[in-house]
This record gives sequence, C-alpha cells and structure tokens, in this order.
Amino acid sequence: MRNKLLYVLAGVAAVLLARNIYLIAGLPDEAAQGAIFKIIFFHVPLAITAFCCGTVACIASILYLVKKDMKYDTVAVSVTEVGLAFLAGNLITGSIWARVIWGIWWAWDVRLTSALVCWILYASYLMIRHAIEEPTQRATLAAVVSIFAFLDIPIVILSIRLFRTQHPGPVFLSSTGSFPHDWTMIIFGPLGNQLALLLIATVMTMVRLGQEQSQREIDALRREAHAF
Repeated sequence: MRNKLLYVLAGVAAVLLARNIYLIAGLPDEAAQGAIFKIIFFHVPLAITAFCCGTVACIASILYLVKKDMKYDTVAVSVTEVGLAFLAGNLITGSIWARVIWGIWWAWDVRLTSALVCWILYASYLMIRHAIEEPTQRATLAAVVSIFAFLDIPIVILSIRLFRTQHPGPVFLSSTGSFPHDWTMIIFGPLGNQLALLLIATVMTMVRLGQEQSQREIDALRREAHAF
C-alpha cells in the first residue's frame, strides 16, 4: 500500500511539474530582467517547501521531547534532510539569478545571509546526529537543535519586509507587489509549482522514513550482537 501511494504521489508530482515547466517556458520575458526572472517560479516554492519541512521537523522534535518516542525522531531527521536539500536549491537558484541581475553570485544581504544561516543550522543538526552514537542522547540533542534552528525561519521570512537591503522587495501578498495574477497561479494555484514541489518533498520524506526505519532495525540488531 505504501509503495502504491509513493508511485501515485510521484506520478502526480511529475505531471504537475511537466505542465508547469511547459507554461513557464511559454511566458514572455520580463521587461527589466529578461528570461532569468522565470527562476522565481522555482526559487520561491523551493524556499516555502524547505520551511514547511523545517516546521514539521520542529513539531516532531517537540513531540519526541515530550513523549520520548523514537518514531518522532525518525520523522524529524527524515524531513530535515529533505528540507535541507530544498533550501540548498533555493540558495542556488537565488545565486544564479543574482549573477545575471547583480553581476555577482552572492551578497551579504540580510535575506541571503539569514537563509544561509538557516541552512548551516540544519546542516549542523545532521552533523550532530552523526557525531553521537547512543540513540536516546542523539535524538534528545538533535531535537533541541532542530527547535533552535526553526527559530531562524521566521527571521528569513520577515527579513524581506523588515530590512530594505539589496534583495528585491516582496512581490507576493504585498500591496506593492506587481506579479501578474496568472503568473502567480502557476506557482500557488491548485495545480501550481508549489503543490508539485510539496508532493516531491513528501515522496522523498517517505522514502527516507523507510530507509531510516530499516537503519534503526539494523543498528538494534548490531547492538544485540555486540551484547553477546
């Protein structure tokens, strides 16, 4: 049943992604930025998907600290790995856009820097897990780090509104935004790119959950073997 669900979700995500890429390719170039503006159709959904993963990881980490059930730790680490990949995609697409528009790959802008710090925090979460072998101690410390890392997500989201630095101002959910409605629907519509990327993240998380559960079973058998 689980494998069938994975295939269905992956198939729907692939169809949506193909549809949206076709629509994006057919859009005219933006007057000031040219074709590179189309990267926003992936840049923004990548960030939102990463932040959704961070939120799920934070909730799972809190539940682990409260209930001490390892299944929540399994969810937290699985979704964090996926979210980290999507956040890396957000940073990479942003750098590609910056190289064309600003003439540089990176600027120590508040929005960019806070997003990079967020990536480093979640990368540190995974490094800490690899550094601690005892399962309970590892899960407890990782949960604390996950909750701490989540605190940077609101900073990243709000930084574009609170600080007027090099990063462009908000174009969605803003009185000053000028993004056309039909273009917005390609991202946030019922069949938009946001849904496609969320489905991809869900599939990747489910795959990682299966791998993590199998690894825990192997580790438990290894510890029993060492006990003898």
